Amino acid sequence: MDKVVSKDGTELAYDVTGRGPGLVLIAGAFTGRAYFAEYAEALSSAYTVISYDRRGRGDSGDTLPYAVEREWEDLDAVRSATDARYACAFSSGSMVLLQAGLPFEKQVVVEPPFRVEGAPPVPERYVERLQEYVAAGNPGGAAELFMVEAVGQPKEVVEQIRQTPMWSGLEAMAPTLVYDALQMGDSAVPTELLGSVDVPTLGLYSNASPEWLQRAVRETAAALRHGSVGGHDGTFHTLPPETLAKALTGYLGTS
Repeated sequence: MDKVVSKDGTELAYDVTGRGPGLVLIAGAFTGRAYFAEYAEALSSAYTVISYDRRGRGDSGDTLPYAVEREWEDLDAVRSATDARYACAFSSGSMVLLQAGLPFEKQVVVEPPFRVEGAPPVPERYVERLQEYVAAGNPGGAAELFMVEAVGQPKEVVEQIRQTPMWSGLEAMAPTLVYDALQMGDSAVPTELLGSVDVPTLGLYSNASPEWLQRAVRETAAALRHGSVGGHDGTFHTLPPETLAKALTGYLGTS
């Protein structure tokens, strides 16, 4: 594990695996750098893979008050410390990458969860309710709100997860659900932002994800100046490590 200090003094933890051009992986909600272990292994023969804990997660710090711009600065700090040429962002982490506007040579977004036609609506007072749960010292309430109302998991499934050892880890990360919600804004496809992105960008989706989520990726690619899109076999909101590695090497190259 290495650390770099962001512009506001926050320490960010990151791992470096493999050899080749630098590729930063940017996590979505409820995930940290540990999530990327299998992805880093699959990519390590072609890239120097950098996976980091976004602020408030894992071994990274969390300087308050939070502002979405701080996470853009965090990504820039990691990029500068590692000389990364490429970036790949997952789910809501895509908005960190897209809004940061950093000079990567190419970048990839995996299923940014923009709510297009056919998507379930954003939960009522979503950000405010997350903040209320966190302020009340009830991270489990925030986690359940995200999993049931935002993601759409059955409540009984969440109740089962509550009984497992993984629940304590989800509760520890639950305050950062507010951060992802703020990054996503109104969750609509940000066409004005996308039209200003100069970096060539590939949007990827799993063929097993809901049609609205696949459509969100296609609409994202269509709104980008230099956008392209690809669908691959996977599971819900997830591409297998080897599948992602093949897609990334095909798009980014290996030198």
